[in-house]
This record gives sequence, C-alpha cells and structure tokens, in this order.
Amino acid sequence: MPSPFPGMDPYLEQFWRDIHARCIIYVADQLQAHLPADLRARVEERVVVEPAFGTARSVYPDIRVVERGRGRATARVIEPAPAVAEPLVIYVSDEAVTESFIEIIDVGSGRHVITVIEMLSLANKLPGEGQELYRRKQRELRDGQVNLVEIDLLRVGDRVFAVGASRIPASHRTLYQVCVYRAIATPSRFEVYRVPLRERLPVIGLPLRSTDSDVPLDLQAVINQCYRNGGYDEDIDYSMEPDPLLGVEDALWADTLLREAGRR
Repeated sequence: MPSPFPGMDPYLEQFWRDIHARCIIYVADQLQAHLPADLRARVEERVVVEPAFGTARSVYPDIRVVERGRGRATARVIEPAPAVAEPLVIYVSDEAVTESFIEIIDVGSGRHVITVIEMLSLANKLPGEGQELYRRKQRELRDGQVNLVEIDLLRVGDRVFAVGASRIPASHRTLYQVCVYRAIATPSRFEVYRVPLRERLPVIGLPLRSTDSDVPLDLQAVINQCYRNGGYDEDIDYSMEPDPLLGVEDALWADTLLREAGRR
C-alpha cells in the first residue's frame, strides 16, 4: 500500500538515515537513464561528525556514563581543606557519519564534475562541523563553476541553501524546499522550488552543461520507491503523531487525510 500522503510523508523523517541512503541511489539511477551518453551519475561519500539532535555540539554522541570511586589517599599532615567534590565521569565517543551525495561527471573531459546533487541531512542542517564543512563545499562549488542542486526534505534544523533565506519570498518558504544553483548563469541564478506538505513532490530540472538540456528528476517517484522498498507501510504507525510534530493546521489536515484513508 502506498503512503497516504500526496507528497512528502512527514513520518519518513524519523527514518532519515535509511531514506537518505535510498534516495541517493534511486536518484542516481533515475538520472542516468536521461543523461547524455558522455555523462555519468556517480555516488560519492564524505565523512563528518553529525551533531546531536537539539544541541550545538558537533558530535553524534554515543555516551557512556561511569560513576567512579576515588582511591584512598595516603595519610599526611595537612591543613583541613574542603573536600574535593566527587564528579560524575562522562565518556563521549564521537561517531563519524558517512554521507553520500551525487556528482554528474563528464567522462570525455577528464571526469570534470558538472553538477552536484545534495540530499540534505541533519549533519548539514544542525550547527557543528558537518554544517561548517557543507558551507565550505558550497563556496568551493560556486568558485569552481559547478551546478548545485540542494534537496531539503527535513523540517528540523536550519535552511542551509547556497542562496540566503532572506532572498526567498514567503510564497516559496514551504515546509520542504529545493534550490538549484546554475553555475553558468550571469548574474548568479538560483531556482527555488515550492515543496508544500499537501502537494505532490515536484519534478525538478537539473542543469548540466551549457549545450545540454535540463534533465528531469521526479522527486515523488524517488520517495515512493523509498516507501515501497523500505516496507514503511508496515513499519509506520499512523495512529501516532510524526516526529517532529506538524504545526496545528497541518496536523489537522493530516488527521483528516489519515482518517479518510483508514490509517487512523
């Protein structure tokens, strides 16, 4: 059974590590079928330290809490002093997170990178090392005249598009968004796609070289494939509220939708 939502299913956000990994592969597969013969869609990886949810600390923490007694001190004559407080010792191990993204390369020009597609994750959207690295990558891509496609299907965290949020009009500040930077345009050109909760996810146009037509990317088909192949129809309990919670109006709309679909 397909997702009851017409577009992005907000319940999928709590499974984002799996959804992110699936999206990268499905997007690359979909694009390759439409690319010119001398271009390839390749999946690449980077390693970052993912921030803990709701904090500014740049780790995805695996914390062991150990309460430790102190050894008995050797007797010696000293002036009385306040006792040293007994601490609670906390060991924090930083977990490296591998993130995938897609590069479209020109195999006939020494594997020159033409376009990069980023499916944003918490490591990009929450303050910390991951976000800093992502911002640096944005600048490097713009300096290198590489097209950048940023797909944000997460409601948590900052909007970290290459174009500043203040430049995006209210009409396009939807729950989810897509931003496309066209490297060859003068002046700098950014295309922002509306991605509201209550509508089908859009088909977006991916820029390639100046001599190529845009390649279509059907985001709804990608998310539908994630939902179907991941077996989320059986895993998601639609009687519960999604995490994170929806706003009041969207929650009422979702409740009606789920009841009409017999899922709540």
